[in-house]
Order: sequence, then structure tokens, then C-alpha cells
Amino acid sequence: MADINQTDMLKEEKEILSEEKEILKEIKKEEKDIAKVERTVWILSALISLLVLGAGIGLMYLGISNQSVYTDKVTISAPSINLSSAQGGILEEVYVHPGDLVKADTVLARVGNELIKTKVDSQVLSIDEDIGKIFNQGETVVTVIDPSSLRVVGQVDEDKGLSYIKVGQRAEFTVDTFGSKKYYGIVDEISPTSNQGDIVFNISDKRQINSFDVKVRFDQTLYPELKNGMSAKLWIYKN
Repeated sequence: MADINQTDMLKEEKEILSEEKEILKEIKKEEKDIAKVERTVWILSALISLLVLGAGIGLMYLGISNQSVYTDKVTISAPSINLSSAQGGILEEVYVHPGDLVKADTVLARVGNELIKTKVDSQVLSIDEDIGKIFNQGETVVTVIDPSSLRVVGQVDEDKGLSYIKVGQRAEFTVDTFGSKKYYGIVDEISPTSNQGDIVFNISDKRQINSFDVKVRFDQTLYPELKNGMSAKLWIYKN
């Protein structure tokens, strides 16, 4: 009888262990299912956050787009002034170098007995330093700009908000050389004619799209680091 009881007890213990194993399996399975649900919830939360963030950025971009006209075809430039010899002759002396800032009536070079002078305060862009070279009448010896005429010049396509732009509107721009630093100015001029060399075509109907120069004036005393020829990005506020 003792053997039978012992056998029954062992059998019961095995059954209990087997049940415990099944219970543990179920618990582990439930834990895995819970982990999957938690992971799914986390992924969904992350996706929702990204969608909300994307929507926010999109709305912000639309808001900015609705408030301003943007172009990245922008340079800081001033009209160049070519100084030449009225009589022609041999280049005898050169008194300045490219990049020099000079006052009005400064002598820049001498061709024969003729002195080549500036008419306004200027910055020298280029000068022929080949002493002894013969210059023809009217041939450029020195090229300068008037720094006070520096403008931010942006090309705006006629179908990209040109109709919203008016003289006197506020403008904001960044300069590639100085990263995200913001500069401010005022629309000074809108070109009355298009840039014929920059014609593009609308793919849908093959109509040509012209671009126009928009010039923005800025306070050069505030931004002395801005130089002729620098590339920029420009936002012009509609209101």
C-alpha cells in the first residue's frame, strides 16, 4: 500500500509540475503579447508624434509661404563702373589694388599724362597692373563699384509671387558665407523688364516663365561684412 501511495504521490507531483509548466508558458505568452502591444502602442505614439510634428512644420511653412515670397537665386551686387583713358596711351603707373576702398577724386592710375580718377567713393574690383601696356581710347583700365549702391538682388519668377511684391516692403535675407544669420532690408526696386537669359518653361503647357530682378536696400553701416558677389537667400514679406 505504501508503494501505491508513493506512486500516486509521484504521479500527482508530475501532474502539478506539468500544470505549472503550462501556466508558466501561458504567462510567458501573455508577457510576449503585452510586450508586442506595448511596442505597437509606442510605435503608434511615435508615428502620431511625427505626423503632428510634420503637420506643424507644414502649417508653419504654409504660414511663412503665405506671408512672404521666397527666392534662393540671390546675390549681393552693385553696378560696376569702368574707368578708361579718354586719349589712350601707355600705362605708366598704378596706385591702388583690387579690394581697396578709395574716396572720390582719388587717382587710381596714370595712362600717358592722363590721370584715371574716381568720381565717387569707390571700391576697386579690378585694375590692369601691366605697366607699359598700351591702352586704346576708351579701353577699361580700372573697374570699381560704388559701395553705397550695393543691393540684395533676387530673381523672382513671374509665377512665384512677383505680383505681390511692391517697393517699400520689408525683406529678410541670409548670406551663404554667414550661415543662418538674419539680415533685414527694404524692397528698393523691381526691374521693369525680365532677365531674358534666365527664361524657363512650364512643363505642363510649355509656356515660358520670365524672371525679374528685385533689389533690396539694406543699412551698410549695420552690415559692413557684406561684400559684392556674395550669394544669399531672400524672403520678401507681402504685408
